[in-house]
Amino acid sequence: MRLHRNLVFAVIDGLHEIFNEGAYADKVVQKLLKRDKRWGSRDRSFVAETLYEIVRWKRLYTEIAEVKEPFSRENLWRVFAVWATLRGISLPDWKQIGPTPTRRIKGRFDELSKIRKFKESIPDWMDQLGEEELGKLWNKEISALNQQAPVVLRANTLKTTRDKLRGLLEDEKIDTEFIKGYPDALQLTERTNVFTTEAFKNGLFEVQDASSQLVANFLDIQPGQRVVDTCAGAGGKSLHLAALMENKGQVIAMDIYDNKLKELKRRARRDGAHNIETRVIESTKDIKKLHSKADRVLIDAPCSGIGVLRRNPDAKWKLQPEFLDKIRKTQAEILENYSKIVKPGGKLVYATCSILPSENQEQVKTFLSKEIGKEFTFIKDKKILSHQSGYDGFYMALLERKS
Repeated sequence: MRLHRNLVFAVIDGLHEIFNEGAYADKVVQKLLKRDKRWGSRDRSFVAETLYEIVRWKRLYTEIAEVKEPFSRENLWRVFAVWATLRGISLPDWKQIGPTPTRRIKGRFDELSKIRKFKESIPDWMDQLGEEELGKLWNKEISALNQQAPVVLRANTLKTTRDKLRGLLEDEKIDTEFIKGYPDALQLTERTNVFTTEAFKNGLFEVQDASSQLVANFLDIQPGQRVVDTCAGAGGKSLHLAALMENKGQVIAMDIYDNKLKELKRRARRDGAHNIETRVIESTKDIKKLHSKADRVLIDAPCSGIGVLRRNPDAKWKLQPEFLDKIRKTQAEILENYSKIVKPGGKLVYATCSILPSENQEQVKTFLSKEIGKEFTFIKDKKILSHQSGYDGFYMALLERKS
């Protein structure tokens, strides 16, 4: 592979923003890809994938390069040289790239690969927490969470079927395959930008990981019901709920962030989802108004996001142990308060994109021991680990309010 100066400089600029300025990797990539209109898909792919790769292996690469934060430009070039050397890429004779001791880099890599926190490139506290909560499974799980996530689509059944969508994408030179056990999912056989396709512009699909697609189905919904998505965000699951309900009944999508709900409205228009109503949660009154009014309630709770590290590798460096303590408290409060929206005989799903029992099973167990929790019956739960499924780590529990 021949390295091109303008592409590598873009990667270095991106690393500076992510590592030194705390910018989010996905936002940085989005911005960088607009830098030069002459770049083709291969150029864009190099910038995005190299940036994510170095972010993912930040601890390992910086340890090999013997550099520490905050990283100077010179140090970022050293980290880049480690990445290139380990991939067998010849480094050009540029003034930014100093002498690169290939043998020492490979030797150091072999040495550090025997220590899990370096091999899997994670902070000490996260490694310790993973082992405490998952035991021996942590080895396999953190390894799986360091793989590149596949691109999975969900056919929008309000407008098409999975089979028809596959044919339309083939016409646009995009190959996909079915995934057993996921009725509306198609997985790309090769990564490509699907957002420029006519099929996407016409609202025929959403990009949604296979594990995430299981949540709406878990809620056991029927057309005509009143369903409340309490932490809707930009609405990936609200849109799926609307499709499963065939646009009949009502989906009330709630969130504390108005800008996310505006994005959901835009997506709903494109998808032809007409039964979604958005509501901003401004105070506890907004929740109280709905007490005992919903047939189904989805609590897709805020969480550590450890189950989705494959698509958000920079979260490894942004997450802090204090945040986890805070988020567990928030999860417990949300579950206690929002469960009151379920009417007698109705059902509730508590879900997270975390793999930690302390955010999942233990939260449900604690809730069921509380006063409001005694009004609910535990029906079933599902724990999805990345190394077993090949998709994001997820948890979902189905509860029913007693009549």
